[in-house]
Amino acid sequence: MADHPPRIAVVTGAGSGIGAAVAHALAGDGWVVVLAGRRPDALASVAERGAGLPGVLDPVPADVTDEASVRALFDRAVERHRRVDLLFNNAGTGAPARDLDTVPLAEWDAVVAVNLTGAFLCTREAFRVMRHQRPRGGRIINNGSISAHAPRPRSVAYTATKHAITGLTKATALDGRAHDIACGQIDIGNAATALTEAMAAGMPQADGSVRPEPRIDVADVARGVLHGQPALGRQHRHDDRDGHQDAVHRPRPGWPVTTSSDLLAEGDCSGPGGSGMVRT
Repeated sequence: MADHPPRIAVVTGAGSGIGAAVAHALAGDGWVVVLAGRRPDALASVAERGAGLPGVLDPVPADVTDEASVRALFDRAVERHRRVDLLFNNAGTGAPARDLDTVPLAEWDAVVAVNLTGAFLCTREAFRVMRHQRPRGGRIINNGSISAHAPRPRSVAYTATKHAITGLTKATALDGRAHDIACGQIDIGNAATALTEAMAAGMPQADGSVRPEPRIDVADVARGVLHGQPALGRQHRHDDRDGHQDAVHRPRPGWPVTTSSDLLAEGDCSGPGGSGMVRT
């Protein structure tokens, strides 16, 4: 098989947790990965730990809540690597658990700024690049959450933004069709990172109880994002009734095609009225 040019990914929230794991998985598969995040030291550490991988890890400090910073991130990616084939929209934040009538507006705004506005800004810039590059097109994978389906108690801001991510995913998938831009969403259970350690001890549930929640090995999440298709050829796309897409773009082997609705920790699939629902 003839050599192919390297595939270029931008991963936000790449300084730790899911973002770092996905970046290492992509680099392990030969991708050039632009590591985006607010903490230069954390990004440098991720790049250093992946120095022996076949791909390239390129740290670019960026703030997804800042429009100019996001534009500069994608301009830098194109300047250094000539294109963007994949955006993993992963940056996210939460807020302290509060009764809904005590949530400060500033706290709500901070969660919306990262989880929703940040994802939109990155999607908009990726769309701009992918639409005009040659060969055109690319893929955007949004990190949703089980909270995009069922809420955790006292989590109105996080839950609302993750439901909104589903709308962003569907709208981007629809608008991207004419430009060979596919968009999907991966809704993850509790990935086993430092941020979810308390969940193993016990978290409030919808029935009022406090129960330990299972967690997913973060390496499994990374494999889910990476899940590749080696075949070349014409683009194939499947759209279900809800607008979720599964697509492989024509020029690139090993394309990540995960668009899963639910990637759950093993052992629980209870509904919104039940308990033990696992989520990011």
